[in-house]
Amino acid sequence: MTSIYLSSANSRWTPKSEGDLSAAISGGLLEESHYLDLKEQTDPGKAGNKELARDLASFAVDGGTLIIGIREDKANRTFHLAPQPLKGLPEKVEQVARSLADPPLNVLTDVIEASANDGTGYLIVHIPASAAAPHMVDGRYYGRGDKTKYHMADTEVVRHHLLRKASETDALSLLQQEIDQDPLGQYGEQSHFFLVAQPTAGRGDMLLDLTSGTNWKHRLTELVNRAYTPELNTILSQFTPDLSNAIEGHRRAGGAALATHNLADGRLHTPTGQWGDEDTIEVQFLEDGGLRLYSSRLSDNPGESNGGEQALFDTAAVGLTRRTLEVIRLTAEQAGYFGNWSFAVGATRLQGRRRYTGGGPRGFSSLSASYTRDTYTQATGATWADLNATPGAITARLLGSLLRSLGSQDLFAKALSD
Repeated sequence: MTSIYLSSANSRWTPKSEGDLSAAISGGLLEESHYLDLKEQTDPGKAGNKELARDLASFAVDGGTLIIGIREDKANRTFHLAPQPLKGLPEKVEQVARSLADPPLNVLTDVIEASANDGTGYLIVHIPASAAAPHMVDGRYYGRGDKTKYHMADTEVVRHHLLRKASETDALSLLQQEIDQDPLGQYGEQSHFFLVAQPTAGRGDMLLDLTSGTNWKHRLTELVNRAYTPELNTILSQFTPDLSNAIEGHRRAGGAALATHNLADGRLHTPTGQWGDEDTIEVQFLEDGGLRLYSSRLSDNPGESNGGEQALFDTAAVGLTRRTLEVIRLTAEQAGYFGNWSFAVGATRLQGRRRYTGGGPRGFSSLSASYTRDTYTQATGATWADLNATPGAITARLLGSLLRSLGSQDLFAKALSD
């Protein structure tokens, strides 16, 4: 059950029962505001769906909550419980948010059943502050004032788009720092992959309980293992090294990390001269909530018959990104952070390399295109709802351009969709 922001005086509230709603009404906690709207029901039909979409879109700028099943007596300025039929209601709200808002909006819903146990109850709709805000409905952008929604002026829309761009620029700056601090430097021939994730409004000690104290390595390992879900295991190809190969725990500046055995304390690469000593992976968990992923095997020499040409493993980029997004979702859930995220991915040493297919002359498809730049970078933002509902779409935003350049986007349809 997600908590609700009410006001600075009553910042968080987590209703779990009809009694909690009744007590909040009696205590004067529920009042329509910039962050909260109360409705008795959703109006039926096409017009009602559009009005609901406008309400949801207006909250997406700063985040907020809609509670369905609360009736307002406008004359007396009071609120009363009005439980509604719950069958199909969460699905309807989610479908309206995704189909009528442009770009599609992801929301989270919690159901509270009425004590009468008659199939009625209340729907709590959480609308996180959207990284893609403002959202349009029927050709107009919507924001929320003190208590009601309004049409946004063009200047305000432009300002929000500039803020979104600034967030992406910040993520790319963090990405560049990781690229500049590549622990393998110029060692070896393989292409390298980077991913950074940063909460946009996280606490400075957001992951302190996870990264410190006794058994921190065990807690991090257990969290990563939880990202190996049956669903993801089905749609992602096996690849080495992956997150499960990061088994050594290390302290890092501002946090802790799990890494392969050949990336020692201080992020020092320790080559042995043996096969695979260039294959390194590391995931860092920072106290402020940030995560950093590094893999030094985005390419490899598939065999002597290929003339020494390095082949790109786009399947590694897709698998690592999608799996790491699940780690981030689990991390945010454990930390109780339900705000926005900024993401960026990068890859280096790409110039002239083709994707590996495992077939055809020298392991390459005759249709495989050579990448024409040495470095790839891309950034995007996402909400807590996006992490839960559309991690495939986030992956597509981050990697779509790279995969299209290599001619392989359609091969990863399941991993890039939801």
